[in-house]
Amino acid sequence: MAELLEVKNLSVSFQTPQGEIEAVRDVSFSVKAGEALAIVGESGCGKSVLCKSILKLLPPSAQIKSGTISAGGADITAIPEREMRKLRGRLFSMVFQDPMTALNPTIPAGRQIAEAVCVHRPRMPKAEVRRRADALLELVGLEPEKARLYPHQLSGGMRQRCVMAIALAAEPQILFADEPTTALDVTVQAQILDLLREIQRILGTATVLVSHDLGVVARVADRVAVMYAGKIVEIGTAEEIFYDPRHPYTWGLLLALPACAREGEPLRAIPGAPPSLLHPPKGDAFAPRSRYALAIDYEETPPMFQITETHFAATWLLDRRAPSVESPVKGGFYG
Repeated sequence: MAELLEVKNLSVSFQTPQGEIEAVRDVSFSVKAGEALAIVGESGCGKSVLCKSILKLLPPSAQIKSGTISAGGADITAIPEREMRKLRGRLFSMVFQDPMTALNPTIPAGRQIAEAVCVHRPRMPKAEVRRRADALLELVGLEPEKARLYPHQLSGGMRQRCVMAIALAAEPQILFADEPTTALDVTVQAQILDLLREIQRILGTATVLVSHDLGVVARVADRVAVMYAGKIVEIGTAEEIFYDPRHPYTWGLLLALPACAREGEPLRAIPGAPPSLLHPPKGDAFAPRSRYALAIDYEETPPMFQITETHFAATWLLDRRAPSVESPVKGGFYG
């Protein structure tokens, strides 16, 4: 599969009254055509900022400090806004977390989908636009009759499907989905995730799914990148991350899942809280919360150690000089 998106050593910061926040720190990853990459981590770890940096949807206070972003074979790191508008929707599109804020409450859902079609295909006849809008509704699992309804007349799952239809109006090559199931109940979550997978199969669209829940991404991801304190600390195939995790932070996320809970005992939480990125800690940012931290973790930032051809983790536990530590995640994700 060809590389559709390649991010190298990307760093993004925000200027605030308190000082500079280093939201994304030296992040590198790639996305291939037709694959689903999940980016997971606690709230505030930089997942959404990373995606919005690629789509150039950051506020004026944000700045790309270093690194490059290549999409569709072209370097778009410093591309002007006028050119970016031509890429949004066609090359990549985004589904946001709250569909009620993404939709206009005063316009029927079908008209909003039709408007998205017209933006990318302004010369399309009106009858063809309507047919295209109906086809998009059917693609996301809604009857064309729902086009007449306003957003407040739709359920949360239906609204999210309408937002997905808008995002797919120009058949983008990469679809970013930022916590698309957070506000939905469990059964609807499963339907939306299955829909993302089905769209990927039908259209060949690559998907970048942002989530704080490893259990959610297990359903759809081909590869998983784990972020902490603005950095990717582990990346690999879904099987490698769920059945052979190597970073202590990944262990903590997996052990916090209900699937890993011991009968009769409370869920295991990661102690402490993520650090402030106004002043990122020296060494491994996760060290103060890790029971497996070594002395070097407080002094030097670990490099990305290669475990397999596709699996990498930034932890000093993988250094040949480190003591042997057994993974607490027994038997993989469902251990």
